[in-house]
Parts: sequence; C-alpha cells; structure tokens
Amino acid sequence: MSGHLVASYDAELKDLKQHVLTMGGLVEKMITDAIKALVDRDTELAEKIIAMDHEVNGHEVAIDEKCLELLALRQPTGRDLRFITLALKIVTDLERIGDKCANMAKRARQLNQEPPLKPYVDIPRMAHWVEQMIKEALDAFVRGDAELAIKVCKDDQMVDDLNQQVQRELYTYMLEDPATISRAMRLTYISKSLERIADHATNIAEMVIFMVKGKDIRHTLP
Repeated sequence: MSGHLVASYDAELKDLKQHVLTMGGLVEKMITDAIKALVDRDTELAEKIIAMDHEVNGHEVAIDEKCLELLALRQPTGRDLRFITLALKIVTDLERIGDKCANMAKRARQLNQEPPLKPYVDIPRMAHWVEQMIKEALDAFVRGDAELAIKVCKDDQMVDDLNQQVQRELYTYMLEDPATISRAMRLTYISKSLERIADHATNIAEMVIFMVKGKDIRHTLP
C-alpha cells in the first residue's frame, strides 16, 4: 500500500474513532439530562432527550455504513479488523443506551405530573457511576487500554448493588401505601434502565479487551 493510501486509511480509521466518541458523548449527555429532568422536574428537558434519540439513531446508521465501507474497500486484517468490527458492535450498544435514556425521560415526564415520591439520592448516584463507566469504556476503546476496560467490568457490581438497594426501598413504599405504586414503578423502571446501561458499558469494555488481547473474557470475570 502506497504512502498516500496508508495516510488516507489511517485518517479514515481516526475519523471512525472520533465518530464513535461523538456518539458516546451524546448518550452520556442523555443520561445526565434524563436524571436532571427527573430531579429538577424539568419536563421541557425530558422532551429534548426524547427527541435526541433520533440523532443517536442517525449516528448508528452513519457509523455502520462507514465500517462496512472500510471492510469492503480496505480489507483490514489483525488489530484493524478487530477495531472496525468492534466499532460496529459498540454503536449497537450506544444506540440501545440512547433508547433507554429516551424511555427514562418519558418516565420522568410522567413523574413530573405527580407529587414527588421521595428525595432522589441513589438514582443520581447510579447515574454518576454509569456515566463514568461509559466514558472509561470508550476511553479504553480509543487508547486500547485493556486494564481500564477490566476496571469498567468490575465497576458494574457497584451499579448492580445500588439498583438492588433502590428496588428494595421502592418495594417498601408500594407495600406500605398502594397510592405510591404508579410512581414507584416508574422509578423502578429508571433504576433498572441505569443498571442495564451499565451492562452495555460492560459489553463495550469486554469487547475492548478482545480487541487488545484477542481474548474473549465474557462471562469469565468474577
């Protein structure tokens, strides 16, 4: 491959990496704003997040097309091949995170029409950890950092523990006062959605480990 073609190919890989990061930054913002819409009772913000899901979908389509183009025209091998196929998988997880954020915003919009059930403490804490996991998973992807990816996988347990704590508290509300059931169920959905987003971040981290080490560690970490 000539020097010009190599430079062009490297530029395409760099652009692909940046596009994935842009999409990742968008879903990180959606998580932040979905919880802000809930805590601040900001229905207008919730509506904006719901609309942003279309933008996330557009990024997924564009990245998929670029990956397939690179696979067809450049015929990558080795680490480049793993990188491009990983990008294809990452955007699927990011798109699903966007869907979860839009649905959380819909629940926030509903909750904003009723009196608050309780002060929100653990759900914002969960959101903080989830955002951190996504950011670190994408940083690991960009830097090829397997150790950071392993950290993300281990951090998933913290989010699981917080989710279980929130679920127990909300079940107590529902048992003690049936009038709280609809609000508690919506908060349960938001908490479970954050836990699921953490799972998507873990998926990305596991794929990064495969990209770097060529080793599939899914279902093997304690």
